[in-house]
Order: sequence, then structure tokens, then C-alpha cells
Amino acid sequence: MKTKDDRQNAHDMIDHIFHDLLPVQGMAERPEQVTLSHLMLDALLSRSIALCDAGTGIGKTYAYLAAGAVFHRFRTSQGGPFQPILISTSSIALQNAVIGEYLPTLSAVMLSDGLIAQPLSAVIRKGKSHYVCDWRLERRLGQLDLSKKNWKAGRALLSLRERLDLDGVSHLSNYDRERVCVPRTCNCKLVTANAISLAFASRQKLTHSVAAPLPTKPKDGFVGAPKCCRYLAFLEDCETRAYTFQICNHNLLLADAIHRNTGRKPILPDACAVIIDEAHKLPETARQMFGTTLEARDIHSLIRSLRKEKFLLAAESLAELSAPLLRLMEQPYDAEKSFQNFSRFLAAPTRNLHIVQKQLHGLLSKPAHRQLRKLSSTMELFTKENPGLVFYAMEDKRGGTMLCAVAADMTAQLRAALWNQERPAILTSGTLAVGTDFRRFKEETGLLADGRVTESVSASPFDYKANCLLYLPLHPPEQAGSGYFDTLAAEIAALLDACWGHALVLFTSYAAMSAIKVRLAEMNLPWEVFTLGRNAVHTTQQFKASPGSVLLATGAAWEGFDFPGDCVSLLVIPRLPFSRPDALKEKKRAEYPSLRAFIRAVVVPEMQIKLKQGFGRAIRTETDTCVVAILDERAVPGQRHHNAMLAALPELPVTSSLEDVVDFIYRAKGPDYFREGRL
Repeated sequence: MKTKDDRQNAHDMIDHIFHDLLPVQGMAERPEQVTLSHLMLDALLSRSIALCDAGTGIGKTYAYLAAGAVFHRFRTSQGGPFQPILISTSSIALQNAVIGEYLPTLSAVMLSDGLIAQPLSAVIRKGKSHYVCDWRLERRLGQLDLSKKNWKAGRALLSLRERLDLDGVSHLSNYDRERVCVPRTCNCKLVTANAISLAFASRQKLTHSVAAPLPTKPKDGFVGAPKCCRYLAFLEDCETRAYTFQICNHNLLLADAIHRNTGRKPILPDACAVIIDEAHKLPETARQMFGTTLEARDIHSLIRSLRKEKFLLAAESLAELSAPLLRLMEQPYDAEKSFQNFSRFLAAPTRNLHIVQKQLHGLLSKPAHRQLRKLSSTMELFTKENPGLVFYAMEDKRGGTMLCAVAADMTAQLRAALWNQERPAILTSGTLAVGTDFRRFKEETGLLADGRVTESVSASPFDYKANCLLYLPLHPPEQAGSGYFDTLAAEIAALLDACWGHALVLFTSYAAMSAIKVRLAEMNLPWEVFTLGRNAVHTTQQFKASPGSVLLATGAAWEGFDFPGDCVSLLVIPRLPFSRPDALKEKKRAEYPSLRAFIRAVVVPEMQIKLKQGFGRAIRTETDTCVVAILDERAVPGQRHHNAMLAALPELPVTSSLEDVVDFIYRAKGPDYFREGRL
């Protein structure tokens, strides 16, 4: 009976947080958000796995943080052992927002109301390469004459004596970063009183806690600090009872799961629950973690190591033979380029690596030898046929292309690594389901037959009927036509004129984006046009700083960009985002009795999820207004993908008239809007 009462008290606490406490901080009450938090709490209490599709603007972050905080309090009241809650995300921006914005606000209101006795605290966990190795830092500084080094880069290096997290340091070169980060095997030799005191100070720079001030003595904050460098002291601190939440990315979550599943030492502490935000990214991360990848930086890194160790001929020969492959991999990612476009350039550098291995056997340092051996085996893997593996290309973190090899079916690996553990889990994103159907996501993550799975779809609170208009042209450009790009550019230009610029155009390929860029430039449009390339951050900053301008984009822009306000008042999608056929699709196709069944079960749902992600760039706040134009002939009424397209979007008015587009913009926008951006 007491447990039942405690559960009810836990749910009452959720209501109190959202109905009474957070509104005092100026947050609007959203019934969908409260319901979502209750569903998440139910999953945690019942030790189930909750799939929560949460529409844009619903406030899912506060929903799962509140559910997690209340669940943690419930476990404590039941006498459970202290264990943190793991939060896994795909982006650093979200991790920083959780630790610096969402959690402090929630903690403050719960603490002031007496719901918790100690403030909520959290720490961001990263892989070794994100942290400073004290011994390597001092060795690097000892090698340099800082007076001859770029002063910003030199100052960045010196600042690392007081900072442990490399990601928070500006102007640190990639070369210096690789030489001062914690290596795969940490054998720190620098043990000084200064390092110990700095380790204690670094806790404040790596974590956020709204708790009482840190203890004044290092030994109180860091167990075993006197015998450790800052990094090891940080790890020991993370194993204490100091943090309610530990935050990581999907890669580290899976790395920890793989360690546990293979009997190696865990990376993260035992957790009472795991919350996976941006969960739609989990399958692709799993393919990388359970497979093998090759990036341009892997080759560049080995070339630098060979040069550093004075094997200049080996370095230059590898650089020369790898040049065609590197040029292609370092171009902006193009979804139309398949693995075969890259694999034909692998043979020459692979043969070269075998020769280098034989010639330099026993002459390289251990780190360089490991690097050479790993790259050689990876490139050899990609040059040989292996019926048990699928080879494909995808976008890397720098906007280029990386090559991937993975087992055709990774669901068994995911089940063993994540779902066979008894802890409850919440998986949330705005694009887990198509309508109310989670089948495709469950297939990819190995959850299709798991009886613990619960599902919920929380609709966005935004008023799309009033604030959004969908434009489908009566006579869309026909891709099979000889003048397709000319017609498409003319249609986009007409929309830009109707909406006075303020546009984001999302392409499905780099080639199409380039073709339209050339044609729009020839039209001498009265708006500045930007094209998203490798330097995405700089380009998006320029776009935001130029009201009324136009951004042509592809790749990560479909889901990773946030343009609130009038910045994007026109979203143009020239083609429905069907994925290109590749080896992964071919393997999947073999599981279905017909091509038609495969398209219906896999291809169309994947397109709908991608379309939802792209559509999400249109409306970012309650007051945003936007025209969304889909110019694909397959999406217009009567065509084969019209209904599938509509099913992926919220209910909103539809038109085929440019006059309606003009009327909508004039109704929705204030007078200042029409004075922005014209050249």
C-alpha cells in the first residue's frame, strides 16, 4: 500500500512542478508536456522502455528531467542504492543546454519548494580525447618556444593548465589538441600538488550543480586526488554520489554498453535509468560503433605521425597515393555519391600501407605503430569483399564523407548491449514515429518484439493551421524533363519574390543545390544567397545576421539547425527526401517478398521521418509563421506519394496558388519584414 501511495505522490509531484512551480518562472502550462512527463515517469517506475515521439515545442527536455528527478527521489524513499540517471544526446548543444539552462531552473524551483533536500547536479561525460593529459601537456609546452607560436594558439595551450575540457578552449589547433589529449592508454607521470589542486578546481568547469558551495579541501571533493592527475581525479569524482544526472553522447553510451557486454571495465557508472534524447540518431550511431569507419582525418593523422618521426618518404608516398581519395572525402557530403565512388581510390594507398608496415617494422613508436596497423587493417577491410558486411558512405562530423562497414543486422547487438539490462529507459525525439506508427524505429533498434516497450505520440502545441501554409504547385517541375533545373530555379525565384526572401531551401543532394545556386546567381535576385558548405557554423551565422537572405542547404541542415523568428519564413523542399539506394537498402530489400512491400515498409516511412525533420525547420516557436513549399511532382494531389507526404506533416492549410502565398505573408508579417534584406 505504501508503495502505491508513493507512486501517486510521485505523479502528484509532476503536476505540482508543471502547474505551480515552473509557471512562476514564466513558463506556460502545456497539457501535452504534463501528460508526457507522467508517461515518462510511469515507464521509469514500471522499469519499462518508453518510446516518446514529442512534437516541436512540447518541452520534452523539462518533461524527462522532471520525471527523472521525481523517480530518483522515489527510489531514495524506497531505500534503493544511490545510482545516477544517464542522459544520452546526439549534440553538444543540447548537453550544454541541459546542464546550463534546464536543470538549474528545475532544481531551483524544486529546492525552494522543499521537494528536494539537495540541489540536482549533473556532469557531462566525454571520451578520453576530449580531456587534457597533464603529462602530455607539460611535454608539449616544453617542446615549444611560445614566443614563436601564434599568440592565440599559445595562450590556448597555456590555459589548459587550468582547464580539463578541451572543447571549451578557443583557438586550440587540432595538431596541439591531438598531442595534449588523454591517450587511449593513460599513463600519466605528472603528479604535483598543483595538478591536484587544479583537478579540484576543474570540477566547477566541467559540471553544473546548484548545490551548496564545493568543499574547501580537495580531498573532500575528489576521492583519491592525491595519487591522480586531473583526468583520473575527475573520473573518480564521477564515481561518487555527487551527481544525480550524468550526461553523455550516444557514442559513449554504446561504448560503455559494449565494454560491459564484453567483460571490460565500464566507462560510465551503474545507472538506475537511461534517458536517450534525439533517439532517432541511435541506429546510425550504433552502426558506427558496432562497425568500422574510415575518415579523412584518420589518413591525415597517420601522415603527420610519420612526418613527426622523420619517415618523410613514407609520409609523402602515402599523402600522394591517398590524395584522390582525400579530395573526394573532403568535398561537402553528397548523398548521391555511393560507396563505390570512393572505393575505387582505396587500392593504391592500401598497398602502400602494407609496404610501409614491412619497411618500418620495429622502427616506429608504439602509438604510431598502432595507428599504422589500425589504418592498414581498416583500409584492407574496405577493399575486400565480405558477404557478412555492408559497405556504405555517410556524412562525417565535418561535413565531408566517411566510409562505413557494418554487419547487415545489428539488432541482436543492440539488444545485448542496451535492452537486455533491466534498467528502465526513455527514448524520445520528434521523429520516432510516422503518425502513431513506431514500427520502423523499433525494427532498427531491436525493440520490435520487446514486451516492455510502451509508445506515445505527443502532438506539437503549435497552431500550424493559423501559422503555416503548405504550397504545392499545380504544375511542379518534372525531374525527367531536360529543363528541370531551369524550371525549378524559376519556381524557387517566384516563391522568394512572393515571400520577400527569408528562405531556407533544403536539397536532397549537393549536385542539385549547386545547379540551383548557379541559376539563382544568374537571375540577379534582390536577396543575398548563401550556400551551406564545409564551414556550416560561419555560413549560418552570416545567414542569421542578414535578414531577408536565402540559405541553400543539404545534409545535416535537415535536422540540425534552428532559425526562430522571421529568419525562415519560407521553407522550400524541392524533392521528397527519399534515401538513395545503397548496400544497406539492398540487404534490407532481401527480407521482403516484393519491391512494393519493401517500399511501403521501409522506403516510404524513412522518407516521412526525414520530411518531418525538414519540416521542423519551419516553425520553431509559438509565434513563428512560415510558408512550406514542396515542389516534388510526386507530392501533388493525385500522385503516388501525396497521401504519404500529408501523413508526415501536421494538419495545415494547403494551396497551389502563389497569390495565396502572398496573402498569407502580408497577413502574417509586420511592416519591418518587408524592409529587410533587399540588395
